[in-house]
Amino acid sequence: MTTFKEQILTGIPHTLPPKKELSAKISRAPKRKQILSIDEKKLALKNALRYIKTDWHQELAQEFLEELNAYGRIYMYRFMPDYKMYARPIHEYPSITSQAAGIMLMIQNNLDPAVAQHPYELITYGGNGGVFQNWAQYLLTMHYLATMTEEQTLHIYSGHPMGLFPSSKEAPRVVVTNGMMIPNYSKPDDWEKFNALGVTQYGQMTAGSYMYIGPQGIVHGTTITVMNAFRKTLARGEQTAGKIFLTAGLGGMSGAQPKAGNIAKCITVCAEVNPDAAEKRYEQGWVDEIVDNLDDLVSRVQVAIKNTEVVSIAYKGNIVDVWERFDDENIYIHLGSDQTSLHNPWSGGYYPVDMTYSESNEMIANDPIQFKIKVQESLRRHANAINKHTTKGTYFFDYGNAFLLEASRAGADVMATNNIDFKYPSYVQDILGPLCFDYGFGPFRWVCTSGDSNDLDATDNIAIQVMQEIKKNAPAEIQQQMQDNITWIQEAKENKLVVGSKARILYADAEGRSKIAEAFNKAIKSNDISAPVVLGRDHHDVSGTDSPYRETSNIYDGSKFTADMAIHNVIGDSFRGATWVSIHNGGGVGWGEVINGGFGLLLDGSDEAAKKLKNMLFYDVNNGISRRSWARNEEAIFAIKREMNRTPTLKVTIPNILEKSILDKLF
Repeated sequence: MTTFKEQILTGIPHTLPPKKELSAKISRAPKRKQILSIDEKKLALKNALRYIKTDWHQELAQEFLEELNAYGRIYMYRFMPDYKMYARPIHEYPSITSQAAGIMLMIQNNLDPAVAQHPYELITYGGNGGVFQNWAQYLLTMHYLATMTEEQTLHIYSGHPMGLFPSSKEAPRVVVTNGMMIPNYSKPDDWEKFNALGVTQYGQMTAGSYMYIGPQGIVHGTTITVMNAFRKTLARGEQTAGKIFLTAGLGGMSGAQPKAGNIAKCITVCAEVNPDAAEKRYEQGWVDEIVDNLDDLVSRVQVAIKNTEVVSIAYKGNIVDVWERFDDENIYIHLGSDQTSLHNPWSGGYYPVDMTYSESNEMIANDPIQFKIKVQESLRRHANAINKHTTKGTYFFDYGNAFLLEASRAGADVMATNNIDFKYPSYVQDILGPLCFDYGFGPFRWVCTSGDSNDLDATDNIAIQVMQEIKKNAPAEIQQQMQDNITWIQEAKENKLVVGSKARILYADAEGRSKIAEAFNKAIKSNDISAPVVLGRDHHDVSGTDSPYRETSNIYDGSKFTADMAIHNVIGDSFRGATWVSIHNGGGVGWGEVINGGFGLLLDGSDEAAKKLKNMLFYDVNNGISRRSWARNEEAIFAIKREMNRTPTLKVTIPNILEKSILDKLF
């Protein structure tokens, strides 16, 4: 039997592997609708078989056609590797450069069955967030990474490894694009068609950029959101225990919600139609209890309210039923939201009420037109139920999953009186934008490539020390953010956030990220941390993403539909020292609705890494603050002026503010 390293170095195997037995215990991606014509199916087969030597074409052409007809995609299940998929310690990867080994570790973490939503289909989260389109792409990419030098760059086109190109030590080792379509070909059915053809993919945000760290990746932002939502709605000093946060979704990203609710110390009720997803989060300790019928849910919630409990409850069923039943029972909901994957409404991102999970999946594959009708009916009913609660005082916010956008397209009652804006705010508009993004705070993250929990403990302690030191001299405007983040990292280990790689997330600004990273690099050099550390962030950040219905929804100068910031971010990071960079169409709110970019940076204790982290992390954050400042966001103007005082070489154009009285005279 060949070793793990030998299999990686082989790439696509020299002998045809046998067909794989697929476990019934692994969650499978929904069957995609049949959208290709006969001629297009022929083209899809030609495209897939480009990876396969011609001796095998006769046999595999039939097999791949069967996959295409059965699942709507060609995944090449036969080529799934036999070894266990997880983030190994970095030294176990065959490589010439540790940068490439770090990327291999991150790829395998994204495909770890404990982390990935549909690992057989190479989907990490969100129903369609793919790392690769097929297993041949995975095998070839890992081979390239194992053999690349420090003077080569691997270019990946929507999962396809185009090849290794000569570059330099200063260049990124990998450049990733996902779903970068000509604008007029970026509608939902365009994704269905061109993904089925095997020429593009939906990389979500951190799926196709190899920076996903499980639900922990969003739990910090969710915690901040829930805590501040309660601060907005409760009287000063009023406790959150016994207060309800009602939401939906227990998938890759939404699975963070019950854990965040526990940290925010409230009652969290989270509905999930996929029983496997609910059980997975329960087994991982991310939700306290599971209930599978509405009567029991009502009784349990009433007890939790009476006893002012802090508890998270997963309801295996449809969220619409919960909203409606809680209205009938007059159960008061303090906070309401939704985190189902409505960026992907027609292919399993949102399931209609009054249909089972399996019935819905059958309809997706066999009657997609009727499925769309059912989804839109459910959205109208969903919105009506929410409206009843908000008239009683519930604070409802859109969690950036395109709920309000798709509800409006379905004709639901979610529009403001001007018929332009939504009647409910995005959580970025009300919370994360003014409190975090405008000041430069966002989801910084790191992964200890040793796989050693002692290294993760060391990084936690370093981050705490750095944040406490910064807080001493931080201005009053960001004292609350600093304290929230210090509390978060102090309690991180106790909250058992790790799923997959030994990773951590921490909302930090440019100063915090740079100083924490610099301290990590010194600790690696002195062997206080035993192996390199990979730095990254969620694309859902200060400057990584142009998303008019989420990340940039609090941009009011008319530029929220532009995507210059994300493009500049990726280009700017690439020549300032990033180990890899990525740019995606789609992610979070849907294909054609957002452009988002990310990076990874490997710290190895070297002087070169120290230089890169200062240049790159500084730009990565301040690019976004500058754009937000130019949009006349007061908090961002404050933040960028403060940064220019600290950094004399930074010169940013500051807006002049037109007096309202002048406009009033003109109009």
